[in-house]
Amino acid sequence: METLAITKNEKNYASIVHLSAFSKFLIPLGNYIVPIVLWSTKKRESSFVDYHGKQIINFQLSVLLYTILLGIIAVPAIVGTVLSNFTWNEIESGNLVLENMQINNLIGLGVFGFICCALIAILKIVEFFYIIYGSIKASEGEYFKYPFTINFLK
Repeated sequence: METLAITKNEKNYASIVHLSAFSKFLIPLGNYIVPIVLWSTKKRESSFVDYHGKQIINFQLSVLLYTILLGIIAVPAIVGTVLSNFTWNEIESGNLVLENMQINNLIGLGVFGFICCALIAILKIVEFFYIIYGSIKASEGEYFKYPFTINFLK
């Protein structure tokens, strides 16, 4: 992509931009705000930092989109499956007796909802390791593109 030599400072900064996505554990929405702030301060000075900043922001936005879509599928499937075990009179009166639930009523759509929840958990684990991997690649001076990422920023 770039024919000029990449300085150690650029490599370190690009690596920090990737790792800044972990700020979500300290700051709400930090995985979007901190990388955007770091990227925007150096994007005009270094095309290497610009590239890596766009990659981590696109990756974070893609993970958010995938999580929301899986959640939109999972929540109604699980709630609908659980509520299908009760009559409207039981729901309205609040007398929901969990002992009367039958396992065969939980199979099908509910299992699909739990699969979606498992996919969300797997997505979060993969996200964690890919952020570290992207940071390592940036510190080595390589251009790294996250898989299954939608390019919101080009």
